[in-house]
Amino acid sequence: MSAPLQIDFVTLFPGMFSGFLEESMLKRAAHKGAVQFRIVNPRDFTTDRHRTTDERPYGGGPGMILKPEPVFAAVESVRGEDGYVVLLTPQGRPFTQAIARELSERPHLVLVCGHYEGFDERIRTGLADDEISIGDYVLTNGALAGAVVADAVVRLRAGVLGAAEATSEESFSEGGLEYPQYTRPAEFRGLRVPDVLLSGNHEAIARWRDEQARRRTRERRPDLLEVTPDRCACRGRSSCGR
Repeated sequence: MSAPLQIDFVTLFPGMFSGFLEESMLKRAAHKGAVQFRIVNPRDFTTDRHRTTDERPYGGGPGMILKPEPVFAAVESVRGEDGYVVLLTPQGRPFTQAIARELSERPHLVLVCGHYEGFDERIRTGLADDEISIGDYVLTNGALAGAVVADAVVRLRAGVLGAAEATSEESFSEGGLEYPQYTRPAEFRGLRVPDVLLSGNHEAIARWRDEQARRRTRERRPDLLEVTPDRCACRGRSSCGR
């Protein structure tokens, strides 16, 4: 097995990760040695007796802003030479399966989870390598976003899910939604499994699945049919002909 992926979560709420990292696929991946997790609390890097991590914004306005000093110190304590620092922020690029695959190929991720009204801008300009948003909505803090990114990334690492096909035919893996899936029984409450899936004709099944995936994508997510750099396998390279 290749060297494990190192994922560090920089968060003011380490307890939010304890259950998440100790269940299901992430727990198994850690036990297999495919990934190592570490949680770093910026509050441990404060220097005042109140352990202050936030202050009011210059110029006025609502809420509190995360101070640069403890965040810089927390990240720099674990970053090393190969750490790729990602801010989880609404201002980041929208998270996609292509970005998950891109991040899964890095040896070390440092996921910085925001809170309050956001980060002091110097954290973004002086510390971050990347900024990611998991959607156009507001969360109480970035710990949930960090958990989402970690889950999507770790499952793409070799050996985590077993067979290579486990991630190759899912929704978004090829830029669209997955085809309908069925299992036993062949009929349930008058609802039957399509005959083609019971036929044993693998070519016909492949055609049916492709047609269904395309139809579902057109009906539910036509935006996914627009080829953009983050969805194309070229990842934005200038040599791409699409």
